Amino acid sequence: MFPISLYAHAARVVGRVPDAALLLLARLGVAGVFFMSGRTKVEGLFTITEGTYELFRTEYRLPLVPPDIAAVAATASEHAFSILLVLGLFTRVSAAALFAMTMVIELFVYPDAWPTHLSWAALLVPLVARGGGAWSLDAIFGRRFGAPPARPLKVPVLRVQ
Repeated sequence: MFPISLYAHAARVVGRVPDAALLLLARLGVAGVFFMSGRTKVEGLFTITEGTYELFRTEYRLPLVPPDIAAVAATASEHAFSILLVLGLFTRVSAAALFAMTMVIELFVYPDAWPTHLSWAALLVPLVARGGGAWSLDAIFGRRFGAPPARPLKVPVLRVQ
């Protein structure tokens, strides 16, 4: 098999992966990052640590948002939106909220960490654009209540004769 034919065959094989699987992988991957970040800010089930408040007073300080409010909002958001992403419930809203959080972190907290933030955004943007996919609670409830399904992702595939 010539290299171009081998590539074309591989592209056909991976092209059969359902969009639902790709969106589920994106949901789980980015939810894991944010959920684990949220867990570092708490003790027990949901007691925000004094260290977290101190980080928001110093290193994570944001313009216009008091540090104590920012600490609670960020911690609650990382937990809640991650769980919603895993379930595929309110996927677009959850992904948009975590994308906004990512942009705030990039602009005001760690601007030099753009490669990490770009990788988070690369997982979040398709979720905002396409939703949770067929393997999500959004899809189940959408079918039940008559919401139109999201358009499938279209990826061009090289055709070799």
